[in-house]
Amino acid sequence: MSIRLKTLVILKGYPRLSETFIAQELLGLERAGFDLTLISMRKPTDKKRHPIHDEIKARVVYLPEYLHEEPIRVFRALMAARKKPNFRPLLLRFWKDLRRDISRNRIRRLGQALVLVHEWPDKGEWLHAHFIHTPASVARYASIMTDVPWTCSAHAKDIWTSPDWELIEKLGAARWSVTCTRAGFDHMRELTNRKEQVHLSYHGLDLARFGYFSGVRPSRDGSDASNPVQILSVGRAVPKKGYDILLQALALLPARLHWRFVHIGGGDELARLKPLADKLGIAERITWKGALAQEDVLGHYRSADIFALACRVAADGDRDGLPNVLFEAASQNLVCISTNISGIPELLTGGENGFVVPPEDPRLLAVALERAIREPDLRYRLGKAAEKRVREHFDHNSSIRQLTRLFESEWQKP
Repeated sequence: MSIRLKTLVILKGYPRLSETFIAQELLGLERAGFDLTLISMRKPTDKKRHPIHDEIKARVVYLPEYLHEEPIRVFRALMAARKKPNFRPLLLRFWKDLRRDISRNRIRRLGQALVLVHEWPDKGEWLHAHFIHTPASVARYASIMTDVPWTCSAHAKDIWTSPDWELIEKLGAARWSVTCTRAGFDHMRELTNRKEQVHLSYHGLDLARFGYFSGVRPSRDGSDASNPVQILSVGRAVPKKGYDILLQALALLPARLHWRFVHIGGGDELARLKPLADKLGIAERITWKGALAQEDVLGHYRSADIFALACRVAADGDRDGLPNVLFEAASQNLVCISTNISGIPELLTGGENGFVVPPEDPRLLAVALERAIREPDLRYRLGKAAEKRVREHFDHNSSIRQLTRLFESEWQKP
């Protein structure tokens, strides 16, 4: 019989509309028999939930997001920690980190770890952090105090915005780590001598949730003002998504081409993007939907003609890994146009199953958009090829099986 240890999964926030890949993994692990308790460092801010969040049965425990908001809870944890034998090693570790990262953020992570250790939900036997930056800090500090081992799933922003010293030390401390793109995998392996403990595991897609689209898309080609080509993008309005570049590219399209653009997602950048669309003279062609639940997003994939996502490396180093929305769109045989950063070329190959252009280049993005608009037969061929790749190579059950093997390899050790 397979061993299943009670696992405390540390998350930045839960539930989050933008992190369906995490929810998909949590549900998959539960269905594989894992006993999880979710430890969220923030309370939810999204006003909606995906249906998948209601399917996950794990209890959710919220740590104090800001220590001053729950002083009694933090004080009790600190007083209890002072009596534990591993408190001194924890302080030494924390002091070493703080000297290289003097920030309130660092102090919050220590406080959250102390609260977690003091309350220790559901008699946890294993710690797993989703994201190698702040959740992994909490996991590592809690592990020092309790001697409970920890593991980590790294993604994109957390890898590329963390200093090398911190990644090196966390990769040395975790029993193993996984990441979801070849670029992140190679970078992490370069930083550690424990290369065999870094694994590549694509999130993939729950294909049961994104079934085959049996409908037929109309052969719109942008020539009919009453039947414009429908361009869709799904993603938070944040710098790394490149929505300013996408708007500029749309503005470069020939005036005689007829198209509509729909954006789905929240984000602080919307306040800047909407005036930009006005300035570029394309605002009347754009619909801003805001955040939507997954079943509503699926309907938009099926009614669109083109999916576009102009990913870039942001000024602070933040970037996407392999956006799940590309898997989702491709699963509905919807042709995708994106950029060649991070893990995107691991899914899309220009001319074979999509359009891939350099980031930060509105002109080349406009060229790809124009060709996709004008050539419905090409859209169909590339979309079907992308769907085939997703369904053959990116089934999320493969990732769940891999994670199960990794956990069991640790739990079955004598």
